Amino acid sequence: MSTGDFLCKDAATQLCENYTAAGAVCSFSTNCEALLEAARESFLPVEASQVSPDFSVRFWVDPANSTQPPWPKPYVRGLNHLVFAGFDSGSSMLADLRTRRVIGRFSSGMAAHLNYWKTVIFPILLTIVGASVGVAELHCSCVAKKQNGLLLVGPGRSGKSTLAVALAQAGFGFLADDRTFCSWRRGKLLAWGLATTAKLRGDAGSYFGVLQGREPTDLQNGEPSFRLDPEFGLGLERVRSCEPRMLVFLERSETPGFCLTPMSAEEAATRLEEDLIAEMPDATARQTEVIEELAKRPCYLLRYGGLPQNVAEELAIHFEQL
Repeated sequence: MSTGDFLCKDAATQLCENYTAAGAVCSFSTNCEALLEAARESFLPVEASQVSPDFSVRFWVDPANSTQPPWPKPYVRGLNHLVFAGFDSGSSMLADLRTRRVIGRFSSGMAAHLNYWKTVIFPILLTIVGASVGVAELHCSCVAKKQNGLLLVGPGRSGKSTLAVALAQAGFGFLADDRTFCSWRRGKLLAWGLATTAKLRGDAGSYFGVLQGREPTDLQNGEPSFRLDPEFGLGLERVRSCEPRMLVFLERSETPGFCLTPMSAEEAATRLEEDLIAEMPDATARQTEVIEELAKRPCYLLRYGGLPQNVAEELAIHFEQL
């Protein structure tokens, strides 16, 4: 790196690979093998041989900076087409949504923590650039059977994560428990998940035997919660993408019950759009296209209560009948 190159414009990032990130092709370059490993575990290989990237990422790791955890809470701010994300005093990235280019500088200490990249940095990256490359990030859980996806949509405390785990234990593959990325490309609608952890409220220990006798390890909105790897912590089969076939909007009740009623495409689209982050006009138009395609699938309102396993069993029956 040349003397006085504070922005590291001349820093070498000779390691380059392409990935599929929620349906978008990402050109990723870095000077750190550990970041490539994290990217390989977070994203998927590019299927077509000669595909133009939808966005580019260039992350340089400073070997002289070895900051160590605990890391502060990430700081994200945007101004028009520029979005900045800071992770600690020596680690940050800047995204230009017009050119769909992301640059970043990270400490070697943070670069070494693969799980932090999988669960924090790469999800934030995709949240920032997703809409500009035609990806809609939805506040929903997702499970799948034979590549057919079931999306569970609802606000916090509606039971999305708990029902997703119960369905996964009943034979579905687990894709996401809180945030699902959806894309509409070349006439095909797909849902995508990242290699993040699953978050369950502290009372989940009374529903799932694998959690009995274990103490919550985290706080979620001030409440004790579990944060676990779906495969190794909960024993679930993990899937990375699927084709949405059914959307269920959740309304949780304190009393046991199961009432599934059809929802119009218009109402479903309106509910999905309420949770979208404000974007630039072109990005908003691409997100709207994804939402409209999602709303064409069978959509239902589920008012429910009681044991998640019982609700999952009823829901699975309806899903199989589609």
